Amino acid sequence: MRPWIYLGVAIVSEVFATTFLKQSEGFSRLVPTLASLAGYGLALYCLSRAVQDIELGIAYAIWAGLGTALIVLLGWLVFRQSIDLAAIIGVLMIVGGVVVINAFSELEA
Repeated sequence: MRPWIYLGVAIVSEVFATTFLKQSEGFSRLVPTLASLAGYGLALYCLSRAVQDIELGIAYAIWAGLGTALIVLLGWLVFRQSIDLAAIIGVLMIVGGVVVINAFSELEA
């Protein structure tokens, strides 16, 4: 169970860091820049711990897929960025791919 917790923290940390990356305005604002760097550091540390027990491809697919979906959702909800039908379908395909990998792959998770 512990590697999945690490993976969950890695996903949340990466989403946190990416959100502050936008607010850092090209690393020109100190606090959002530090928050972004700290979030990415924690995300990579937790991902490195997760892949000790979860197959690298599986862990990365979950990390990247769910992170992407959450960032698109936050961009829409928090930053009022527009999202069209093609983007929604693309994100659903990414999440669907993660589900297929986890449900049907014979790789050890």
